Amino acid sequence: MAYSQGFNPHPKVSWAGAAPTGAASEAEYVELALAEVVDPLVLARELDTALPPGLDVVEATVAGPGSLAERLTASCWRIDVPGIDPEALRAATELMLAESAVQVERMTKNGLRAIDARAAIVRAEVLSSESDPETVSATVSTITGESTLLAPAVPTSGAATNRSGEPATQGDEVVARRAGQLDRRAVQRPYGILVAVVRQVTPTVRPDDVLSALRVVAAVEPPVPAKATRMAQGRLDDDGRLVDPLTADRAVARAESGVPCHRE
Repeated sequence: MAYSQGFNPHPKVSWAGAAPTGAASEAEYVELALAEVVDPLVLARELDTALPPGLDVVEATVAGPGSLAERLTASCWRIDVPGIDPEALRAATELMLAESAVQVERMTKNGLRAIDARAAIVRAEVLSSESDPETVSATVSTITGESTLLAPAVPTSGAATNRSGEPATQGDEVVARRAGQLDRRAVQRPYGILVAVVRQVTPTVRPDDVLSALRVVAAVEPPVPAKATRMAQGRLDDDGRLVDPLTADRAVARAESGVPCHRE
Protein backbone atom coordinates (compact mmCIF):
# COMPACT_ATOMS: atom_id res chain seq x y z
CA MET A 1 0.00 0.00 0.00
CA ALA A 2 1.07 3.58 -0.64
CA TYR A 3 0.69 5.98 2.28
CA SER A 4 0.16 9.71 2.56
CA GLN A 5 2.93 12.01 3.78
CA GLY A 6 3.11 13.80 7.12
CA PHE A 7 3.15 12.87 10.80
CA ASN A 8 0.09 10.61 10.56
CA PRO A 9 0.36 8.74 7.25
CA HIS A 10 -2.76 6.95 6.05
CA PRO A 11 -3.17 4.32 3.34
CA LYS A 12 -4.31 5.86 0.06
CA VAL A 13 -7.75 4.32 -0.28
CA SER A 14 -10.68 6.05 -1.95
CA TRP A 15 -14.24 4.72 -2.06
CA ALA A 16 -16.06 6.09 -5.09
CA GLY A 17 -19.78 6.64 -4.61
CA ALA A 18 -20.00 4.61 -1.40
CA ALA A 19 -23.43 3.19 -0.52
CA PRO A 20 -25.36 5.02 2.23
CA THR A 21 -25.50 3.62 5.75
CA GLY A 22 -28.11 0.89 6.10
CA ALA A 23 -28.04 -0.17 2.44
CA ALA A 24 -26.68 -3.42 1.06
CA SER A 25 -24.59 -3.47 -2.10
CA GLU A 26 -23.38 -5.83 -4.81
CA ALA A 27 -21.43 -3.11 -6.65
CA GLU A 28 -18.93 -1.01 -4.70
CA TYR A 29 -15.74 0.40 -6.20
CA VAL A 30 -12.53 1.36 -4.39
CA GLU A 31 -9.26 2.86 -5.65
CA LEU A 32 -6.04 1.68 -3.98
CA ALA A 33 -2.68 3.41 -4.43
CA LEU A 34 0.21 0.92 -4.33
CA ALA A 35 3.88 1.50 -3.57
CA GLU A 36 4.94 -1.02 -6.23
CA VAL A 37 3.54 -2.76 -9.28
CA VAL A 38 1.34 -5.74 -8.36
CA ASP A 39 -0.48 -8.17 -10.63
CA PRO A 40 -4.20 -7.24 -10.35
CA LEU A 41 -5.17 -10.93 -10.19
CA VAL A 42 -2.81 -11.48 -7.26
CA LEU A 43 -4.07 -8.33 -5.53
CA ALA A 44 -7.71 -9.38 -5.91
CA ARG A 45 -6.99 -12.88 -4.61
CA GLU A 46 -4.99 -11.69 -1.59
CA LEU A 47 -7.53 -9.02 -0.64
CA ASP A 48 -10.42 -11.44 -1.02
CA THR A 49 -8.68 -13.92 1.29
CA ALA A 50 -8.06 -11.26 3.94
CA LEU A 51 -11.58 -9.82 3.96
CA PRO A 52 -14.42 -11.25 6.09
CA PRO A 53 -17.05 -13.56 4.55
CA GLY A 54 -19.64 -11.65 2.54
CA LEU A 55 -17.21 -8.90 1.52
CA ASP A 56 -15.89 -10.25 -1.78
CA VAL A 57 -13.43 -8.78 -4.27
CA VAL A 58 -14.92 -9.51 -7.69
CA GLU A 59 -12.25 -7.94 -9.88
CA ALA A 60 -9.15 -5.73 -9.84
CA THR A 61 -7.62 -3.87 -12.75
CA VAL A 62 -4.90 -1.27 -13.25
CA ALA A 63 -6.38 2.23 -13.16
CA GLY A 64 -6.27 3.99 -16.49
CA PRO A 65 -6.45 7.75 -17.11
CA GLY A 66 -9.38 9.76 -15.84
CA SER A 67 -11.36 9.78 -12.63
CA LEU A 68 -13.30 6.69 -11.55
CA ALA A 69 -15.80 8.86 -9.69
CA GLU A 70 -16.68 10.66 -12.93
CA ARG A 71 -17.74 7.31 -14.43
CA LEU A 72 -20.13 6.53 -11.58
CA THR A 73 -23.00 8.79 -12.53
CA ALA A 74 -25.90 6.52 -11.56
CA SER A 75 -26.85 3.42 -9.57
CA CYS A 76 -29.35 0.63 -10.05
CA TRP A 77 -31.18 -0.07 -6.79
CA ARG A 78 -33.36 -3.02 -5.86
CA ILE A 79 -35.74 -2.03 -3.05
CA ASP A 80 -37.75 -4.83 -1.42
CA VAL A 81 -40.89 -3.38 0.18
CA PRO A 82 -42.55 -6.06 2.38
CA GLY A 83 -46.16 -5.39 3.29
CA ILE A 84 -46.90 -3.41 0.12
CA ASP A 85 -48.85 -5.26 -2.58
CA PRO A 86 -47.00 -5.31 -5.94
CA GLU A 87 -49.91 -3.68 -7.79
CA ALA A 88 -50.20 -0.96 -5.16
CA LEU A 89 -46.46 -0.30 -5.41
CA ARG A 90 -46.67 -0.26 -9.22
CA ALA A 91 -49.51 2.27 -9.15
CA ALA A 92 -47.63 4.46 -6.68
CA THR A 93 -44.48 4.28 -8.81
CA GLU A 94 -46.40 5.34 -11.92
CA LEU A 95 -47.80 8.32 -10.02
CA MET A 96 -44.31 9.29 -8.90
CA LEU A 97 -42.86 9.00 -12.41
CA ALA A 98 -45.69 11.14 -13.78
CA GLU A 99 -44.61 14.03 -11.55
CA SER A 100 -42.01 16.53 -12.72
CA ALA A 101 -40.79 17.03 -9.15
CA VAL A 102 -41.41 15.40 -5.77
CA GLN A 103 -40.04 17.23 -2.77
CA VAL A 104 -39.06 15.15 0.27
CA GLU A 105 -37.37 16.14 3.52
CA ARG A 106 -34.26 14.62 5.04
CA MET A 107 -32.77 15.37 8.44
CA THR A 108 -29.16 16.55 8.14
CA LYS A 109 -26.69 17.89 10.68
CA ASN A 110 -27.95 21.35 9.74
CA GLY A 111 -31.62 20.42 10.18
CA LEU A 112 -34.32 19.41 7.71
CA ARG A 113 -33.39 19.77 4.06
CA ALA A 114 -35.78 19.64 1.10
CA ILE A 115 -34.71 17.40 -1.80
CA ASP A 116 -36.30 16.82 -5.20
CA ALA A 117 -36.20 13.01 -5.28
CA ARG A 118 -38.01 12.73 -8.63
CA ALA A 119 -35.34 14.64 -10.56
CA ALA A 120 -32.75 11.93 -9.86
CA ILE A 121 -34.90 8.94 -10.86
CA VAL A 122 -34.13 7.88 -14.45
CA ARG A 123 -36.40 4.84 -14.63
CA ALA A 124 -38.23 2.46 -12.31
CA GLU A 125 -39.98 -0.90 -12.63
CA VAL A 126 -41.94 -2.96 -10.12
CA LEU A 127 -41.83 -6.74 -9.73
CA SER A 128 -43.47 -9.14 -7.30
CA SER A 129 -41.66 -11.10 -4.60
CA GLU A 130 -43.37 -14.11 -6.18
CA SER A 131 -41.46 -13.51 -9.42
CA ASP A 132 -38.99 -16.28 -10.17
CA PRO A 133 -35.31 -15.32 -9.65
CA GLU A 134 -34.67 -15.41 -13.40
CA THR A 135 -37.29 -12.70 -13.96
CA VAL A 136 -35.77 -10.48 -11.29
CA SER A 137 -32.29 -11.08 -12.70
CA ALA A 138 -33.44 -10.37 -16.26
CA THR A 139 -35.04 -7.07 -15.21
CA VAL A 140 -31.85 -5.91 -13.51
CA SER A 141 -29.77 -7.13 -16.47
CA THR A 142 -31.92 -5.13 -18.88
CA ILE A 143 -30.98 -2.00 -16.95
CA THR A 144 -27.36 -2.77 -16.12
CA GLY A 145 -26.19 -5.03 -18.91
CA GLU A 146 -24.96 -7.41 -16.21
CA SER A 147 -26.23 -10.83 -15.15
CA THR A 148 -27.02 -10.14 -11.51
CA LEU A 149 -29.03 -12.33 -9.18
CA LEU A 150 -30.22 -11.65 -5.68
CA ALA A 151 -32.94 -13.63 -3.92
CA PRO A 152 -35.81 -11.64 -2.39
CA ALA A 153 -34.92 -10.51 1.10
CA VAL A 154 -37.18 -11.27 4.04
CA PRO A 155 -36.68 -8.73 6.83
CA THR A 156 -36.74 -10.10 10.36
CA SER A 157 -37.99 -8.37 13.46
CA GLY A 158 -35.47 -7.38 16.06
CA ALA A 159 -36.00 -7.16 19.82
CA ALA A 160 -39.34 -5.64 20.79
CA THR A 161 -39.31 -1.99 21.85
CA ASN A 162 -41.91 0.37 23.20
CA ARG A 163 -42.92 3.64 21.52
CA SER A 164 -40.00 5.44 23.12
CA GLY A 165 -37.57 3.05 21.51
CA GLU A 166 -36.69 1.46 24.87
CA PRO A 167 -36.65 -2.32 25.53
CA ALA A 168 -40.20 -3.59 25.93
CA THR A 169 -41.35 -4.36 29.47
CA GLN A 170 -44.19 -6.60 30.63
CA GLY A 171 -46.62 -3.74 30.12
CA ASP A 172 -45.59 -3.53 26.48
CA GLU A 173 -46.04 -7.27 25.88
CA VAL A 174 -49.36 -7.04 24.05
CA VAL A 175 -48.16 -4.21 21.79
CA ALA A 176 -44.96 -6.10 20.98
CA ARG A 177 -46.84 -9.31 20.28
CA ARG A 178 -49.24 -7.54 17.94
CA ALA A 179 -46.34 -5.83 16.17
CA GLY A 180 -44.63 -9.18 15.73
CA GLN A 181 -47.78 -10.69 14.26
CA LEU A 182 -48.04 -7.74 11.85
CA ASP A 183 -44.41 -8.22 10.79
CA ARG A 184 -44.90 -11.92 10.09
CA ARG A 185 -48.10 -11.34 8.13
CA ALA A 186 -46.45 -8.57 6.12
CA VAL A 187 -43.46 -10.64 4.98
CA GLN A 188 -45.54 -13.76 4.25
CA ARG A 189 -47.75 -12.02 1.67
CA PRO A 190 -46.46 -11.24 -1.85
CA TYR A 191 -44.89 -7.78 -1.86
CA GLY A 192 -43.46 -5.34 -4.35
CA ILE A 193 -39.84 -5.03 -5.46
CA LEU A 194 -38.86 -1.67 -6.93
CA VAL A 195 -35.93 -1.68 -9.37
CA ALA A 196 -34.83 1.89 -10.02
CA VAL A 197 -31.98 3.72 -11.72
CA VAL A 198 -31.04 6.82 -9.73
CA ARG A 199 -28.56 9.50 -10.79
CA GLN A 200 -25.68 10.47 -8.53
CA VAL A 201 -26.58 14.08 -7.79
CA THR A 202 -25.89 16.63 -5.07
CA PRO A 203 -27.42 16.24 -2.58
CA THR A 204 -27.47 12.47 -3.01
CA VAL A 205 -30.90 10.90 -3.50
CA ARG A 206 -30.88 7.71 -1.42
CA PRO A 207 -33.23 4.72 -1.55
CA ASP A 208 -35.09 6.00 1.51
CA ASP A 209 -35.66 9.28 -0.36
CA VAL A 210 -37.27 7.30 -3.18
CA LEU A 211 -39.55 5.64 -0.62
CA SER A 212 -40.32 9.06 0.85
CA ALA A 213 -41.34 10.23 -2.64
CA LEU A 214 -43.76 7.29 -2.89
CA ARG A 215 -45.13 8.29 0.50
CA VAL A 216 -45.67 11.86 -0.69
CA VAL A 217 -47.49 10.99 -3.93
CA ALA A 218 -49.39 7.86 -2.85
CA ALA A 219 -49.19 7.56 0.95
CA VAL A 220 -47.16 4.33 0.69
CA GLU A 221 -46.26 3.28 4.24
CA PRO A 222 -44.44 -0.07 4.53
CA PRO A 223 -45.37 -1.79 7.83
CA VAL A 224 -41.83 -3.16 8.13
CA PRO A 225 -38.52 -1.65 6.97
CA ALA A 226 -37.69 -1.94 3.29
CA LYS A 227 -34.37 -3.41 2.18
CA ALA A 228 -32.32 -1.53 -0.41
CA THR A 229 -29.53 -3.22 -2.36
CA ARG A 230 -27.34 -1.50 -4.92
CA MET A 231 -27.04 -3.88 -7.87
CA ALA A 232 -24.79 -1.83 -10.15
CA GLN A 233 -23.05 1.50 -10.64
CA GLY A 234 -21.82 3.11 -13.82
CA ARG A 235 -22.23 5.83 -16.42
CA LEU A 236 -25.61 6.36 -18.06
CA ASP A 237 -25.66 5.82 -21.81
CA ASP A 238 -28.10 7.43 -24.24
CA ASP A 239 -30.65 4.66 -23.60
CA GLY A 240 -30.61 5.15 -19.83
CA ARG A 241 -28.63 1.96 -19.20
CA LEU A 242 -25.55 1.72 -17.02
CA VAL A 243 -22.15 1.28 -18.67
CA ASP A 244 -19.48 -0.72 -16.82
CA PRO A 245 -17.13 1.91 -15.30
CA LEU A 246 -14.03 -0.30 -15.65
CA THR A 247 -14.31 -0.80 -19.42
CA ALA A 248 -11.75 1.92 -20.22
CA ASP A 249 -9.31 0.65 -17.58
CA ARG A 250 -9.48 -2.90 -18.94
CA ALA A 251 -8.84 -1.62 -22.47
CA VAL A 252 -5.70 0.25 -21.34
CA ALA A 253 -4.45 -2.77 -19.38
CA ARG A 254 -5.08 -5.06 -22.35
CA ALA A 255 -3.22 -2.74 -24.73
CA GLU A 256 -0.22 -2.41 -22.41
CA SER A 257 0.06 -6.10 -21.55
CA GLY A 258 -0.82 -7.54 -24.92
CA VAL A 259 -2.96 -10.23 -23.26
CA PRO A 260 -6.71 -10.44 -22.67
CA CYS A 261 -8.08 -9.09 -19.40
CA HIS A 262 -9.22 -11.59 -16.79
CA ARG A 263 -12.21 -11.47 -14.46
CA GLU A 264 -12.53 -13.39 -11.19
